[in-house]
Amino acid sequence: MKYGLIALAVVFVAACAQMLLKQGARKEYQPWWRQYINGWVVSGYTVMFITMVANIWCMHQGLQLKELSIIESMNYLFVPALSWFVFHESISLRKALSIAIIIIGVIVFFL
Repeated sequence: MKYGLIALAVVFVAACAQMLLKQGARKEYQPWWRQYINGWVVSGYTVMFITMVANIWCMHQGLQLKELSIIESMNYLFVPALSWFVFHESISLRKALSIAIIIIGVIVFFL
C-alpha cells in the first residue's frame, strides 16, 4: 500500500510535467526547432523521465504492474483538473462523467 501511495504521487507529478509541456507548446519560437528544445519542454521531459524511474523503483519494491497500471489511470483525473486550474480549460459534462467512471473503476479494483 505504501508504494501504491508513492506511485499515486508520482502520477500527480507526471501530470504536472504535462502542464510544463503544455506551457512550452503555447509559445512560438524562432527558429522552429526551439519549439521542441526550450526550458519548458526540457523541464517537462526531465520530470517525465524522473517519474518513469520512480515507477520502475515502485515495481522493484513490490508494486505489481497491474496495480501500477490502475493507479496511472488517475492521470485522467489529474490532467483535466490541473488544466482547469492552471490554463482555465473547460471540463465538459461528458469528461466529468468519464472521470467519475474511471475513479469508480479504480476504487472497485482496490476493494
